[in-house]
Amino acid sequence: MYNKDNYPSKLLEDAVEAINSLPGVGKRTALRLALHLLRQPAENVHHFTSAIGSLRDNVRYCRICRMISDDEVCPICSDRRRDHRTVCVVESVRDVMSIENTGQYHGVYHVLGGIISPINGIGPSDLTIKELVARVADMCRENGAGSGRDSGTGDMEVILALRGDVEGETTSFYIYRQLSSYPVKMSSLARGLGFGDDLEYADELTLGRSIVNRQPFRP
Repeated sequence: MYNKDNYPSKLLEDAVEAINSLPGVGKRTALRLALHLLRQPAENVHHFTSAIGSLRDNVRYCRICRMISDDEVCPICSDRRRDHRTVCVVESVRDVMSIENTGQYHGVYHVLGGIISPINGIGPSDLTIKELVARVADMCRENGAGSGRDSGTGDMEVILALRGDVEGETTSFYIYRQLSSYPVKMSSLARGLGFGDDLEYADELTLGRSIVNRQPFRP
């Protein structure tokens, strides 16, 4: 006998519930995907589930920028051809991927892992802001800079590439304050992006122009 949700199998129901737990996947879509997997050769499904399990169990985060990586240091941070004196601060790994797809940026990144959002219980200590400050301090020491904005190293830059809504602006201002004693240029994306837009959904041309035409950060 079918259960109340009309599943002919408890195994199918469990699979649908698992797929339904993914963001943006409703029950109908989850059922369609589960039935699709059921029609595939066993080795294809086993490869699929193995890849997901391996991602969860074995993925690492770059010790420098917190980007997803297979190794201790990600390919971007280990690339000597990149401009390591320019750090683009982003909210998530997806933002790194979006910016990289433009082909317009050749510096390195720092992934915060979110933005300051009191309503969601996310404060500065929940993000990698302390790590960013320490990274900038190390960068200044390596380049022979003293403290204070007028002590040299004018070609070192931190780009605040966060969303343009209230939470993004709050996070950018907080970071600006934390880095105010270091002699680095602070900039933000040119506002080709609409207020509140996520970098993930911006088209590559608009995002690329926003990076190239970035402007000094004004709190």
